Amino acid sequence: MSASRLACIHSGTARAREGHDSLARRFAFVEPEDADVIVALGGDGFLLHCLHDYLGLGKPIYGMNRGTVGFLLNEFRDEGLLERVEAAKEIVLHPLRAAVQTVHGGSHHSLAFNEVSLLRHARQSAHIQVSISGRERLSRLVCDGVLVATAAGSTAYNLSARGPIIPFGSNVLALTPISPFRPRRWQGALLPHDVVVEFRILHPEKRPVSAAADFTEIPDVASVFVEEDRSRSVRVLFDPGHSLDERIFHEQFVA
Repeated sequence: MSASRLACIHSGTARAREGHDSLARRFAFVEPEDADVIVALGGDGFLLHCLHDYLGLGKPIYGMNRGTVGFLLNEFRDEGLLERVEAAKEIVLHPLRAAVQTVHGGSHHSLAFNEVSLLRHARQSAHIQVSISGRERLSRLVCDGVLVATAAGSTAYNLSARGPIIPFGSNVLALTPISPFRPRRWQGALLPHDVVVEFRILHPEKRPVSAAADFTEIPDVASVFVEEDRSRSVRVLFDPGHSLDERIFHEQFVA
């Protein structure tokens, strides 16, 4: 990976600003539009924002952890940055595309690199019909919610909802219910990555549901169509031996 021109952006926290200032004493950073590689300093949430904000530039992103968990990030070091970037392994991520119709007739389109989730917005459970590529699979899912997760997002909210960890490159999506009540024994499904998942909210006025694509939330939804968008991609760089695919695989063996 050629990286003669670097841009550096940070989340605005004290640790991220401190890291940026340390790197700026070593490098003459350029604007993201002019860079070969964008260096992002912050936590996982900040990197997720960067994937959305700079998707249109097509520039690879090399993240360094100045947050907490740092699952999607490399270890922060201010020395040897150019060498690390040039030796980094590139992972290509494709987002999910969500087409949302609301009960008020509104139409929204959003992208998600982690998951698209539906959640009840009242004390009563949500009633959701689930179809896969035009074929009804569940006539009524009674639950707190349901989500579709990518491999990259399978270790996030999906895992907390007891969904499966998906090895990177397996070309499947996780369909995971959140606190399901009926059907009693249904715990979700693994789907081919090229399907279209359709959710229709039953009785949305009485049992309101919101939809979220990563950090974009839309209330009072009537239907949501989710599919992988292979026409869009973002490149994320990882240090050798610590790439995203290895981290996801490793999570299957964490006690």
